[in-house]
Amino acid sequence: MNERTQEILTKTGLNWNVVEEEMTTTSGIIIPDHKAIVREDTSAILGIHGKGYTPYQNSELIDLLDKVSQQVGLPIHKGGSFGLGEKVFIQLKSNDMNLGNDRIEGFITGINSFDGSTSLGFGPSNITISCMNSFFAAFRNIQSKVRHTINMGIRIDEICRGLELVIKEEAQIFNTIKKLSEKDTTKEINNWAAHILFNIAKDVDIKKTDELSTVTKNRLITFHADLKDQFDDKGGSLWGLFSGITKYTTHSVSKEDNTENKMFGTYGQRERAIFHELASMV
Repeated sequence: MNERTQEILTKTGLNWNVVEEEMTTTSGIIIPDHKAIVREDTSAILGIHGKGYTPYQNSELIDLLDKVSQQVGLPIHKGGSFGLGEKVFIQLKSNDMNLGNDRIEGFITGINSFDGSTSLGFGPSNITISCMNSFFAAFRNIQSKVRHTINMGIRIDEICRGLELVIKEEAQIFNTIKKLSEKDTTKEINNWAAHILFNIAKDVDIKKTDELSTVTKNRLITFHADLKDQFDDKGGSLWGLFSGITKYTTHSVSKEDNTENKMFGTYGQRERAIFHELASMV
């Protein structure tokens, strides 16, 4: 491992390896065709897999992305892990966009997992600096998504070609954001977005609170406060609406860090569905 890879691993908190261990019953019988992926420094079990699975170590990921970073000119920004280390991510700094008083900073986020939840892939993400709202687009644009097998050799040129597609999608997202900022929203669109965000049935009138659970009512109160804040800052546009949504998912879903949910969870999926639909309106 070279010195630069070691430095990045330390900076991102990914300076650890995984090992493969046999699985046995309590009586000592080896379970055939299965193995556990164990984090070496904490002994945490990160995944259970078949014999054909080969883990892609953090050091291999960093070494790969450092070479890619130098070739495409996108510096490594930050990285980290979720849970016990089941999922890891690395961000490359990409382009920025100025929109009124906002600066939207773009990143290319690479993800990998040891629990089998995702293969190695990349997708555009961004942060609106004025309110620190984040948005993660789908991790689906790298054509060479890599399966974890012993033959998972990854060519840097394949990754770079994949990143070209991701950067193009980032440009499309920025263009969509600009168009969203130029079109006014309506109460009907706002209510539709709330139905999607909170998975409320179409025939339920969210103004009639007796039709909603206490939990949903409380979530809507918080959401509408976030929405008003973003409308006050950005105007009553579709971009103001989406910013209200990302403020809620970034800061209000819970008081903890909501990044994992926004990348992989329910709110991230709903957020992406809303963005896709709003994009079709402009």
